[in-house]
Amino acid sequence: MKKFLSVLCLLLPVTAQADTQALQKAIEGKHRSEANVARDTYRNPLKTLELFDIQPHHTVVEVWPGGGWYTEILAPYLKKEGQLIAAHYDTTDTQAPYRPDSRKGFEKKMASNKVYSAVKVTSLMLDEKTGTLTLPAAKSGTVDRVVTFRGAHGMYSRGVLDATFAHLFDILKPGGKLGIVQHQADPHQDWMSRNIGYVGKDFIISAAAKAGFVLDAEGYFNNNPKDHKRYKIGVWQLPPSLSNLKTDEEKAPYKAIGESDRMTLVFVKPL
Repeated sequence: MKKFLSVLCLLLPVTAQADTQALQKAIEGKHRSEANVARDTYRNPLKTLELFDIQPHHTVVEVWPGGGWYTEILAPYLKKEGQLIAAHYDTTDTQAPYRPDSRKGFEKKMASNKVYSAVKVTSLMLDEKTGTLTLPAAKSGTVDRVVTFRGAHGMYSRGVLDATFAHLFDILKPGGKLGIVQHQADPHQDWMSRNIGYVGKDFIISAAAKAGFVLDAEGYFNNNPKDHKRYKIGVWQLPPSLSNLKTDEEKAPYKAIGESDRMTLVFVKPL
């Protein structure tokens, strides 16, 4: 019987999955900045990327990677077998004044270390007046995973959430997945009247469903029950921004809260 089961196991297909050891090695990489490493306790990169089921051979699009916090981890993890596409702001995108400099800073970082040599930097740009796509992140049906971190509030406030989700659905292969981490509003909290950084979870799920996605998984390890979400300037009053707070005494209560309460959702493009 044991021999039969052993033969059966050999015949059954092996399901690929995220390589925990390789992910941990990337997280512990010496190329990562001390400031970014210090945030691991709040961002839980290992659990997050495992939930997103990012495998070493995947083609992954990171949407608007900012300063490259997750790029530091994804670049070495995907370098040998896969492909990381960093879909950043375009240098011509002045719809928000910080975007060209953000892109230039990211490109400077990519040139600073050979660990980033295989990263493909592209642009994802949408016309915020019409809500239409102008520069695609990747070609249709070519991507295994798309990830976006704390960016959905900006997509909504700039009027491009539906168009962005539709594009992300289009570039994914059938069976591909979209991983989202986003500051999570409380039920019945007013987050629509002004951009406070928080977005309702049901709203995100509905927007993803509208684009054709199906909710596949949810993680709770990025939740923070200390975050009461009622701040004068929104989520940016918390670490790491600590905006408009000058003294250590002013910063102390917000540091005690830590980073925001975040939803972690995985959506799949049906086969």
